[in-house]
Amino acid sequence: MSLAKLVLRSGREEAIRRFHPWVFSGAVAQTEGQPVDGDVVEVVDKKGKYLATGHFHNGSILVRIFSFTPVVPDVAYWTTKLTAIRNFRTAILPPDTNCYRLVHGEGDGCTGLIIDMYNGVAVLQAHSIGMHRERNLITEALKNVFGDQLIAVYDKSAETLPDEYGATVQNAYRYGRADVPHEVTENGHRFLVDWISGQKTGFFLDQRDNRNLLAQYSAGKKVLNAFCYSGGFSVYALNAGATLVHSVDASQKAIDLTNRNVALNFGETALANRHEAFADDVMKYLHAHDEYYDVVVLDPPAYAKSLSARHRAVQGYKRLNAEGLRRVAKGGILFTFSCSQVIDRELFYNTVVAAAIEAGRQVRVMHHLSQPADHPVNLFHPEGGYLKGLVLWVE
Repeated sequence: MSLAKLVLRSGREEAIRRFHPWVFSGAVAQTEGQPVDGDVVEVVDKKGKYLATGHFHNGSILVRIFSFTPVVPDVAYWTTKLTAIRNFRTAILPPDTNCYRLVHGEGDGCTGLIIDMYNGVAVLQAHSIGMHRERNLITEALKNVFGDQLIAVYDKSAETLPDEYGATVQNAYRYGRADVPHEVTENGHRFLVDWISGQKTGFFLDQRDNRNLLAQYSAGKKVLNAFCYSGGFSVYALNAGATLVHSVDASQKAIDLTNRNVALNFGETALANRHEAFADDVMKYLHAHDEYYDVVVLDPPAYAKSLSARHRAVQGYKRLNAEGLRRVAKGGILFTFSCSQVIDRELFYNTVVAAAIEAGRQVRVMHHLSQPADHPVNLFHPEGGYLKGLVLWVE
């Protein structure tokens, strides 16, 4: 197969030699061939020396690289790659856990591809046209890697692909079927996951380690879980011995799922005695309920998905954290997070500092938080480290 080649401008090859997974349009001097969006192409330097293989897309990011050696991305290639990735996951996953991120885009050398595993079901999200065109090969590779352990492969890419292409795509099973909600286990905690109508791929796998940390601070405490979604933090807090947990989310569907997950783990009595859930806007809830919590969790959705929205997002994070700090009892704990990629760690930290000043609370940093090891970050692509968090002791 003859591939189109993108020839880089002199001096622009150094980023690729340092394994950066993106080729920007301004780095390309000329194109040999006529690639269309989604085509596999090769990247070469000015002298024609091979640098990388990736998917072409006519935009600011012209190529998303998936290999720095010449390859043919067939079933055998994807089987070999996914086998190595799975072996890594097997080595790092905690016991009593059958849900995890199998492929984390650039962090696993699979730029534009996310695969989450839910107790035998693979949920695939392609973020590039090229990776979506690989979906059938990847499905066959998953069957080779997991064998009889693979129940189904569900493609949920319609929301993550470029608009003009995503509008033509339907989410669908590529292999097998499974009923939703589907039960999974994380650190021995049971959860129901709905990848068809749920947010993202169905569960926020990136908070696993942080949920575990919350448990260490929850025994005998009154806990607020704001933006609870399916109640992950709530279940961990209750299991650790929290006396009362309040779960808040604007979505009634999320509240219903949280209650189901609490009942799944602790029975209906927990719903009556130790857990209350509120379908309400979090900011309105914080304003309206004049009570204090020993532990407060603020895990909002991304406030900014582009640089143009960053300023407004910072103001939103500041207001949210100021209100959250006002609801923390003296000597209590605040867990606060941002999953906005355009809000870096320093900016998030400074925003929380501003919130503490506004709230008039003296605060100490106990932990700097991130995503777990099954969400690895490419050292040469730090943008992949999107989740950041702080655990604060509030006087």
